[in-house]
Amino acid sequence: MTLKVGVIGGGQLARMMIPAAINLGLDIRVLAEADGMSAGLGATAVGDYRDEATVLAFAEGLDAITFDHEHVPQAILHALVDRGYQVHPGPDALRYAQDKLDMRAKLSELGLPVPVWARVETVTELEQFLADNGGAAVVKTARGGYDGKGVRVVRSADEAEDWFRTLAEDGRGGALLVEELVDFRRELAQLVARRPNGEIATWPVVETVQQDGVCAEVIAPAETSIATPLAENIGRRIAEGLGVTGVLAVELFETTDGRLLVNELAMRPHNSGHFSIEGSVTSQFEQHLRAVLDLPLGSTAATAPASVMINILGGPAEGTLSDRYPAAMAAQPTAKIHNYGKDPRPGRKVGHITVTGDEVDEVAYRARAAASHFQ
Repeated sequence: MTLKVGVIGGGQLARMMIPAAINLGLDIRVLAEADGMSAGLGATAVGDYRDEATVLAFAEGLDAITFDHEHVPQAILHALVDRGYQVHPGPDALRYAQDKLDMRAKLSELGLPVPVWARVETVTELEQFLADNGGAAVVKTARGGYDGKGVRVVRSADEAEDWFRTLAEDGRGGALLVEELVDFRRELAQLVARRPNGEIATWPVVETVQQDGVCAEVIAPAETSIATPLAENIGRRIAEGLGVTGVLAVELFETTDGRLLVNELAMRPHNSGHFSIEGSVTSQFEQHLRAVLDLPLGSTAATAPASVMINILGGPAEGTLSDRYPAAMAAQPTAKIHNYGKDPRPGRKVGHITVTGDEVDEVAYRARAAASHFQ
C-alpha cells in the first residue's frame, strides 16, 4: 500500500519535499493557501489552513500530516489529533515554535542556554529591562515573526510603544518578548530529525550569514570551535524535551564571551538545511518525510568536505530566473540551481544555489559567482 503524506502550506519547503516523496514512492498531497504558490505543482487542494472543515477534509485518508509552516491554529491541530490523525510535529510541540514567550519559558525550564529575557506588557516594564541590561535590547512579537519581521533592536522603550498599543487594541491582552542584545561572533544552526519512536539523527552544525534579517548564506560544516560540539547536544535535548517529530532547526548565537545561546526554533525543514539536498547522503526533506511516517532515518553524512548554499534574494529586476540560466550554467557548471517558482520581489527568497567541493573558500566563491547571475 502506498503511504500518503499531507503537507499543510504551499511554500518552497513543501515544493522541495515533492522530489523526495517521488523518489520514495510516496503519495504526497499539499494544501496550498492560494493558486500559483511555490508548491502548486503538487497541490491537490487550495484552501484556508485556518478553517477547520477545510483542513479535516484535506486530512482524510492520509497516513501522516506535516507542515510547510508553523501557523496552523492550535484548535485545528487538536481537532486533527482528536480524530486519530498522525500529526507531526504535534500541537504540544508546535506551540513552542508558534509562541516565542512559551518557547523561552520552556527552554529555560529545561535548563537550556538562552539569552537573558523577560515578558513585558508595558512600556514601563521594557524601560526597566533596558536599565538592567545595558540600555539596549531586542524586542520581538510573540507570534508571527520570521525573516527579521516582528523583531526590533531598541534603546528606548518608546521605540516599541506602537506594538504595546496594538496589543492593547487587540482586546485579548498579551505581551512582548524582550531579550538581551547578544554580542555574537557568528550565527550557527543545528538540524535534528526525530521520529515518533525516539530515533534521532543530526547533521553537522552549519554557519549562517544573515542579510537584513534574512538568511543569505549557509556554510556546511561550520568551522570547528569550542561551541560546535555543544550544538548537537542542545539540538538533541530540545527535540526530546519538546517532543518534536520531523526536522527541527535550532538557530544559535556563538557569543564573543564564549557562550552558545538558542535564538530561534523551526519545527520543519529550514533554510539552514537546504545545502543537504546535494551536501548530505539524506537531505532534510527526505529525512523529514521518513521521520513523520516513523520510518528509519537515513545517514546524514556529508557527500563532500564542504557545501555552501546561497539564497537568491529578490531575483532579477527584469525577466525571470530561467532567463539567467544560460549564463549562470555556462559560468558555473558545478552549481546546483533551485528555483522556487516565485515572482521576483525585493528581499523575497526566490531560489537558492548550492555548490559542493573539497575546499570551503573555493566552494563559496563558485556559489556566490553563480548566484550573482540572478541579481
